[in-house]
Amino acid sequence: MTGGSFQQLLKTVLTLYPSTGKELYRSMEINQPTLFVVSAPSGAGKTTIIKSAKKSIPKLVLSVSHTSRSPRPGEQHAKDYFFISADEFRNKIKNGDFLEWAEVHGNYYGTSREEIEKLMQQGKIVVLDIDVQGALQIRNIEGLQTRYIFIEPPSLEELKRRLEERNTETPESLAKRIDNAKSEMSHKDKYDHVIVNDVLEKAVEAFKKIVSNSAADC
Repeated sequence: MTGGSFQQLLKTVLTLYPSTGKELYRSMEINQPTLFVVSAPSGAGKTTIIKSAKKSIPKLVLSVSHTSRSPRPGEQHAKDYFFISADEFRNKIKNGDFLEWAEVHGNYYGTSREEIEKLMQQGKIVVLDIDVQGALQIRNIEGLQTRYIFIEPPSLEELKRRLEERNTETPESLAKRIDNAKSEMSHKDKYDHVIVNDVLEKAVEAFKKIVSNSAADC
């Protein structure tokens, strides 16, 4: 039986036999693939940690978000983002197609329910690389097996140093990123796990341990 067929069967049982269906759902819930929501201030090393973990956890996949912005040079549809028009995005919002979405600098970004369900039905361990705003939206969804991981720098001073080393920030944009980091770090207690990325290798191992302990088929 495919994942989709099982989900349809479970819905039927829940409709016809509510008590039995709920017991079946609870018994199967712990065996469902786990979704990981990962947030971090810009410059904390989130992307590097996830990519490093993927090398030793083949089933780990990073979800691809939808966006209404235009592709940048080198970006590919369905690899970097699913690029759609603003009208298409708004229609998907009306239809409830997103687990979470936000408008940032005039562009929409969102996580597709269908894409996440497809990956989880394939037995993948799915990572959502999203900001705190999106993570808090997902927390309001009942019945979703999710672990929340926050990655933070050892200090704001160290974060500032890392951002300055990129040589991509103006004094104004750097100050804004630091202010955003302060705001994001104030929400870290809402996450199940907090990883301090002081030494990269240790942070990667901590991330892999969380995934391994949470996803039985890892």
